[in-house]
Amino acid sequence: MPKYIYTAKSLDGETKTGNLEAKDIHQLAQTLRQESLILIRARPEGLEKKKFNFSFSFFGVPLAEKLFFTRNLQVMISSGLPLPRALGTLALQAKSSKFKKALLKIKEEITKGRALSEAMISQSDIFSPLFQNMIKVGEEGGTLEEVLKTLTVQLEREHELKSRVRGAMIYPLVIISAMIGVGVLMLMTVVPNLAETFKDLNVQLPLTTRMVLALASFLTQKWYLMIIISVVLAFIFRQVFQSQRGKMIFDGLIFKLPIFSRIVKSTNSAFCARTLSSLISSGVSLPKSLEITAGTLGNSYYKRSLEESVERVKKGEKLSDALKKYQNIYPLTLIQMLGVGEETGETSGVLGKLADFYEAEVSDITKNLASIIEPVLMIVIGAVVGFFAVSMIQPMYSMLGAIE
Repeated sequence: MPKYIYTAKSLDGETKTGNLEAKDIHQLAQTLRQESLILIRARPEGLEKKKFNFSFSFFGVPLAEKLFFTRNLQVMISSGLPLPRALGTLALQAKSSKFKKALLKIKEEITKGRALSEAMISQSDIFSPLFQNMIKVGEEGGTLEEVLKTLTVQLEREHELKSRVRGAMIYPLVIISAMIGVGVLMLMTVVPNLAETFKDLNVQLPLTTRMVLALASFLTQKWYLMIIISVVLAFIFRQVFQSQRGKMIFDGLIFKLPIFSRIVKSTNSAFCARTLSSLISSGVSLPKSLEITAGTLGNSYYKRSLEESVERVKKGEKLSDALKKYQNIYPLTLIQMLGVGEETGETSGVLGKLADFYEAEVSDITKNLASIIEPVLMIVIGAVVGFFAVSMIQPMYSMLGAIE
């Protein structure tokens, strides 16, 4: 088993450090809890700490930090630590300055007599409606510890899912970025020299060669315009994608891509099932659960499907029947299994199992994604290199022919 170097706090607030063998972070936290210690941070022995730790509040609070907060808050509350004190301790450990300020603000509100869920409303840019409503249910039912445990599982699975998809995208992005970088470097250093040679020889250049030379001339002489154009285009695309119509068009295009459409469908199906399962098991009504889940979704098609299903469910229709209209985005297996869960009264349990299934499917897809994308990338790179080579070599062959 790996050995972890940990930092923990006793119930008296005393900080203790040490190292222990444990299967994972969860087992380490449980072991320390038996010794009346609350785990603050831990890292595998031998893994060096990063020398620099920047916190960019502009980009929001990372999901991993929210997960750390939820897991440790659950442990602290179950240990009998008062909520304001627990929040104060977690605020001291927060890496993000934005998150630290938010926790201190929530602590201040709770000290004044407000409930945790009410205090979180003022920090809605950090704590989603899902988080707020589940905390509220836990407070009203006296099951805050169990709700926090459910939220921890929810955030863990969400973090794992996003990490898998993000990890699968890194390889093609690195290759494409490297190809663009090398291409720009060639256009700005090698091509101008060849252009001078072609100019001295005064030969008729093919169309492809003239295109490459014109692009090289633009990059070397008016490179600042390229930066301005890139910024303007980025701004325009951001505005378009933030609009409802633009987002619908973009999301619709993704569904037409052979490889990525399956990832999008499995990821969103897993997220919908997991979120609904967590909310329903916590005691939130199905219509309210659908509204909250719809508010947390990024894909406009899935968001619209749940928003439209809310009204039909309120009228007494089963959710499985309401989703049959959207078989183009939800797998038929999900709809059928959901119907079985509704008939047996085990909707939450079935949704949890469906979430496990589609999360495993995403894992399988992302594992094989590199081997699927690699041949496509090789073809694209080969085509670009071939176009560049032919554009530069063709005039040389023409010159040799003229000499002969």
